[in-house]
Amino acid sequence: MPALACCVDAAAAPPGHHFAGDSSLPASPFSGVPPAAITTAPAADNSHWSPSLSSDLYRIDAWGGPYFTVNSSGNVAVRPHGRATLPHQEIDLLKIVKKVSDPKPDCGLGLQLPLIVRLPDVLKNRLESLQGAFDLAIRSHDYGSHYQGVYPVKCNQDRFIVEDIVKFGSPFRFGLEAGSKPELLLAMSCLCKGNPDALLICNGFKDLEYISLALFARKLALNTVIVLEQEEELDLVVDLSQKLGVRPVIGVRAKLKTKHSGHFGSTSGEKGKFGLTTTQILRVVKKLDKLGMLDCFQLLHFHIGSQIPSTYLLADGVSEAAQIYCELVRLGAQMKVLDIGGGLGIDYDGSKSSNSDISVSYSLEEYASAVVQAVRNVCERRSVKHPVICSESGRALVSHHSVLIFEAVSSSACDDAPPMSAYELQYFIEGLTEEARADYLNLSAAAIRGEYEACLTYADVLKQRCVEQFKEGSVGIEQLATVDGLCDMVSKAIGAFDPVRTYHVNLSVFTSIPDFWGIGQMFPIVPIHRLDQRPAMRGVLSDLTCDSDGKIDKFIGGESSLPLHELEGNGGNNGGGQKYYLGMFLGGAYQEALGGVHNLFGGPSIVRVSQSDGPHSFAVTLAVPGPSCGDVLRVMQHEPELMFETLKHRAEECGQGDDGGMASAAVATSLAGSFHNMPYLVTASSCSMSAMNNHGFYYCSEDDYDDVVSDSTGTAASAGEEEQWSYCCA
Repeated sequence: MPALACCVDAAAAPPGHHFAGDSSLPASPFSGVPPAAITTAPAADNSHWSPSLSSDLYRIDAWGGPYFTVNSSGNVAVRPHGRATLPHQEIDLLKIVKKVSDPKPDCGLGLQLPLIVRLPDVLKNRLESLQGAFDLAIRSHDYGSHYQGVYPVKCNQDRFIVEDIVKFGSPFRFGLEAGSKPELLLAMSCLCKGNPDALLICNGFKDLEYISLALFARKLALNTVIVLEQEEELDLVVDLSQKLGVRPVIGVRAKLKTKHSGHFGSTSGEKGKFGLTTTQILRVVKKLDKLGMLDCFQLLHFHIGSQIPSTYLLADGVSEAAQIYCELVRLGAQMKVLDIGGGLGIDYDGSKSSNSDISVSYSLEEYASAVVQAVRNVCERRSVKHPVICSESGRALVSHHSVLIFEAVSSSACDDAPPMSAYELQYFIEGLTEEARADYLNLSAAAIRGEYEACLTYADVLKQRCVEQFKEGSVGIEQLATVDGLCDMVSKAIGAFDPVRTYHVNLSVFTSIPDFWGIGQMFPIVPIHRLDQRPAMRGVLSDLTCDSDGKIDKFIGGESSLPLHELEGNGGNNGGGQKYYLGMFLGGAYQEALGGVHNLFGGPSIVRVSQSDGPHSFAVTLAVPGPSCGDVLRVMQHEPELMFETLKHRAEECGQGDDGGMASAAVATSLAGSFHNMPYLVTASSCSMSAMNNHGFYYCSEDDYDDVVSDSTGTAASAGEEEQWSYCCA
């Protein structure tokens, strides 16, 4: 570490020592100290690295199985049919990104990142796996009824997701759950194309209009159940059903004594937000009996919290609810369905732990077996007919089918301090004040004695003193920079320098990963390529927003940084080098619905990708660019067209005297383009990308699907040219 010889010189060292620049200078007092990790590491040795080692490093097989893997090219690949996926059916995520982001002249779609990739094949497999797990449990435990699930649309209300679930679930009588009036309207519309026996569960707080909609749904021959969340709702249901001439089907949400203690269990237990106590349920029974409507009471619902960590807690809650169900049968209610609510968790970190909010200790099969066995045991003891079992599993259905892909555009780290010559060192020392020079003497003496912890202390004292003197004007900016470099050099030499870089990503955490910011929810984040190379860096991720919370510095496995690769290009930044893409996985539930427009960053572009037997193994069946600057401005009540007219008029005023007004026309055209483009960064290699507003899309209907998958490009054709404001170039 020759640069540290500068710490020992005649001005600072005891008698008998030499100047820093003397060729007879003894070895640095830091010799023998293990060299520190440095921020600009040499090229990683990949001779003993492999994709399988990357898979182990990022735990991809643990949290991603059976849907995600690392292929032989070092890229993350999707296995769309789970364990049934054949090798030639795997979909390379990097190929999707290339197809989507390449300009149209290069046979791409010209969409900008960030990007959400939706995989309906994975969604179909998740639904079939859930149904299969319950079917197996019902056969294994000789259960006398069947399983009939519903999807809670609050998890992700996207039209195509809901329509896919209704379509894929039709053979299983799979239905929908709604918790608000807009959700109820979309559920009613979608279930018109579903199985007539599919349940439409109406949860949430209700007013007259909500209950009217639910009763209309029953008139439309939809299998609708109004679940009472408050006792007062019963009077509204009875009055409206009599006025409309509809015989309602009523359910009740029970507040169980069983409580989930984790973060996601806050709505469970006796003091939970929703549901009726046993006393209130008894009053509902008596009122319905008095009105001659006890036969309408057919469903019992409960929910002990999302992300239930263990089957022990699950079985405890189900057993308690099954006892209430049997009591309702005894009291004369015509009970048919036991709705166990949500709670089926997923393993975000692959740890299979029951002591974590981001993991679960059971499989789908173990979950289903615990539920079926608990219900059967109670009903057998009470000689009650086995009910239809319903669950509202949303997170477990949609989380895996969505991948958020974004780009790291640059990285930052402290600069390496260049070695100083004896003359430069002496000049630096002479420029210090008397107090700072004394601090430097202490630092040098500690270095000679090999007291490395003391070196850090004295270096910090020196730095802080120089900062104060800089504020007073007695130290110049050159000396302040030299002190910074000197202190960093000392930290590196004794292994105390923080090697973690900040990677700047083209993303808004608040828009795309709101649960990380809001509740500390962690998702697996992995580079989607270069996994055949050893990651030589560690990094945290910083987003585009002007907010200190706009960063990701906690990762699965309890890590405060993520293994990452050096960005290619100029000076460690992505200046013209290969792009570096990261993927956030298991984020298909809640993130899109909860995302805001902080700093007016809108949502990502979205593509639906289905497995195809063509040469690319996939077909893009839907592609929608993310909201433009104009779109997000409208969300906040601005009027982009009027804003443009104001700016265009100002450009014309300022451009008077130009050659024929050409300059002002060019400004107007540029401004119009800015309103139509996404708010996210456009990297240098993407500058030729065509601007697209939120009305442009690529789509093929299911009837045209065969044509799409046979398309040699693996994508649908454009629906038309980009819409432009007709007056932008006037």
